Amino acid sequence: MAGVEVTPLRPWDDFFPGWERFAKPDVKDMARWNNRVVSNLLYYQTNYLAVAVGVFCIVGFLNPLGMFTAMAVVSGVFLGSVWAAENRTVVSNFKRRSPVAFVLAVMVASYVLISLLGSVMVFMTAITLPLTLVLAHSSFRLRNMKNKLENKIECAGLKRSPMGILLETLGQQEENLQKFQSFLEAKMKE
Repeated sequence: MAGVEVTPLRPWDDFFPGWERFAKPDVKDMARWNNRVVSNLLYYQTNYLAVAVGVFCIVGFLNPLGMFTAMAVVSGVFLGSVWAAENRTVVSNFKRRSPVAFVLAVMVASYVLISLLGSVMVFMTAITLPLTLVLAHSSFRLRNMKNKLENKIECAGLKRSPMGILLETLGQQEENLQKFQSFLEAKMKE
């Protein structure tokens, strides 16, 4: 297994080119849409981190106590869910069967706890806004050849990145790896 590598910051004209490189995702083909999102998350992860940090800093500057509360709650819920998925069979099976529902459950649990602590607007702005921007970009941005190549390298385990580790933890990379392995096996038989 290779060491973890941070991907380079992609140039602006690659990250946000003309409108011809954006298209509405096919909501009828969820597997294809998921593949587009995962590929873009892996390829543009450093750009997404820069956008998230920018929004996060602006909101943190405006409400530091609420920001700290939101960070602590989300981190605690995320770490608790990862621990539960590794140590509790019921949670592990649920995560494996429906990874999207698992992620949504973590987000809802975070939201409920933050609302009890009175920092809902900070959560909505500082955490949900960057996630929404990242999800929108990764859903609408068409992949290019470099993007597809980087995704295959990551799925094969030749390169590890922070986003790849996060996606693997959330159960979003397993099916891509299986598809890639079956693709390789088919090519080797030819």
